[in-house]
Amino acid sequence: KAVRAYRRAHWCYKHKMFFLARAISQHCVKQTNIEIHPGAKIGRRFFIDHGTGVVIGETAIIGDNVRIYQGVTLGALSFPKDACGMLIKGQKRHPTIEDDVIIYAGATVLGDITIGSHSIIGGNVWVTEDVAPGTKLLQKR
Repeated sequence: KAVRAYRRAHWCYKHKMFFLARAISQHCVKQTNIEIHPGAKIGRRFFIDHGTGVVIGETAIIGDNVRIYQGVTLGALSFPKDACGMLIKGQKRHPTIEDDVIIYAGATVLGDITIGSHSIIGGNVWVTEDVAPGTKLLQKR
């Protein structure tokens, strides 16, 4: 349901119907507790399992065959600032998730970083740096 709503909202967003895009998105949040910004770019066969608390930011890019679980955040660290301290909008601030990645419950991926294809991000892991393709990033005990 959330991915279908995202696809509709994204179409509106691409056609500069920003208010309608956000209205669709926010209605979906109320129904599913999954927040996908209409500006995010999501590939084919994207799957959210037990989606409560999932947040996907505006400039996130998600490839094909990606699976994420509950409580995953694909977010930004902050807006960059210019020399005068003013926020610079319109720049990429959210992660890129390449094809065939799995991100398990509670993981947080922040900033304009890339998670390489065929990687696995374990549960409750914080990621703020690029992850090479084929990497298994797990929380150590």
